[in-house]
Amino acid sequence: MPLLLLVFIIVPIFELYLLIKVGGIIGALPTVAIVIITAVIGTWLLRQQGLATLQRYQTNLGQGKLPAMELVEGLVLLFGGALLLTPGFFTDAIGFICLIPVTRQALIRRLMKYAKNHIQIRTVHMSEEQGHVYEGKSRHHPDDLLP
Repeated sequence: MPLLLLVFIIVPIFELYLLIKVGGIIGALPTVAIVIITAVIGTWLLRQQGLATLQRYQTNLGQGKLPAMELVEGLVLLFGGALLLTPGFFTDAIGFICLIPVTRQALIRRLMKYAKNHIQIRTVHMSEEQGHVYEGKSRHHPDDLLP
């Protein structure tokens, strides 16, 4: 519930506040122009970065390597692109962080570090001996996904 509250109520209210404040300072037309320009630049950057990520994905796949980092980058690019199409300055800033290669990779490293320290995956191991089921916990490290 708190995440939904943040995403669907607090962020849009904050975006409206920022748009009104900036519009009051520089005017309505320049504010709308900035929002449109960031959407156009974001779309161009998304296309460029998406194609580059797809090319790395195909190269790794062709070499028999697991393209895990490219899959994660693709998800972050998709998220960033969606944020850039949402009108507002705050979502545009986060969207650009997701689309610029240096900041995107830094974000992914931080997410992987967080996942390594906070996410535990439950696994079930089965034995064919007498139909016994052995249950245990293991930690899979997201660092294994990074090249």
